Amino acid sequence: MIKPKKVGIVLGTRPEAIKLAPVIQVFRHSPKLELQIALTGQHREMVTQVMQLFHIKADYDLEIMQHQQSLSEITCRSLQGLEALFKQEKLDLILVQGDTTTAFAATLAAFYQKIPIGHVEAGLRTDDLLNPYPEEANRRLISQLTQLHFAPTLNSIENLRRSGVVGEIHLTGNTVIDALLNVAQNQPDCKIPGLDWNNYRVLLATVHRRENWGEPLQGIAAGFLQILEKFPDTALLLPLHRNPIVREPLQQILGNHPRIFLTEPLDYQELVGAINRSYLLLTDSGGLQEEAPSLGKPVLVLRDTTERPEAVTAGTAKLVGTKKESIIAYTSELLSDANAYQAMANAINPFGDGHASERILQIVEKFLGYGT
Repeated sequence: MIKPKKVGIVLGTRPEAIKLAPVIQVFRHSPKLELQIALTGQHREMVTQVMQLFHIKADYDLEIMQHQQSLSEITCRSLQGLEALFKQEKLDLILVQGDTTTAFAATLAAFYQKIPIGHVEAGLRTDDLLNPYPEEANRRLISQLTQLHFAPTLNSIENLRRSGVVGEIHLTGNTVIDALLNVAQNQPDCKIPGLDWNNYRVLLATVHRRENWGEPLQGIAAGFLQILEKFPDTALLLPLHRNPIVREPLQQILGNHPRIFLTEPLDYQELVGAINRSYLLLTDSGGLQEEAPSLGKPVLVLRDTTERPEAVTAGTAKLVGTKKESIIAYTSELLSDANAYQAMANAINPFGDGHASERILQIVEKFLGYGT
């Protein structure tokens, strides 16, 4: 019997946990692989909930989380902790996901130990190094050190080729669709005290990106207020990010409106329930641009650039920026024009069919010497 190959999966944030959960689940059923899961702790509570939901336990927890930690501190503590782990475990492959500082540090640590790297959700680009920051730089740096690029779309493949990367490039779809469909099949609810989903068209909003801190956040909040004033049959659900730089201004500006519901971050199944019951989404999140179209919900992206142009091309999302006037105009169109709304709601999601994790498993097994 051939000894199983050892694959390490590193995660640190909630988006990574969500998108790697279906990968972990299918990898665990392979007799050809021995899985080691490492949690950096870049985020703590939000990751723990996702791991519990998908019945995942970390084999190693670096516990790097500190109050108001800087990007340099996250990188250094992750790099040092993972270096010791990789030396100990003698891994045959490391998998990272996306563009977080955890993913970048894990990639660099693996490279220093000459361990091959597989990058889930490879090839996303805005071509603006500071937008989003630091994610655009992280994913570009990861790409240059990766041996297996798991690209979610054809556009991502073209980005990778244009970047002159080494290693194999594979079209897999996005694993977030695997996770979403897994949770959505149970029809989760989202109960918010005081919010009557049946009497209002609920706008689901999330805001957290660094480039939207400060003045852009003020414009976003002002736009939300005027939309609710213009459309009295609407309500706004806004789960607040834990970072006080984001949550405190939003609480100050929006906290007293009777149809605005500011909550703590939703559990993932609650978030899926909220997406399913909402009318449309206003977000600067990357993952929601991928998830919402699978449930037939239009997405207005509160950013000036997106690394997911496929959504815009497919008609499932629109870039609206952070200016108050633009947010009001685009949202008003969808709230007033049924044809415009249906065109977005019925557009085909370009991000996958729910089988990306299975494709990644097959590619990894072949890379490690199993099968053809």
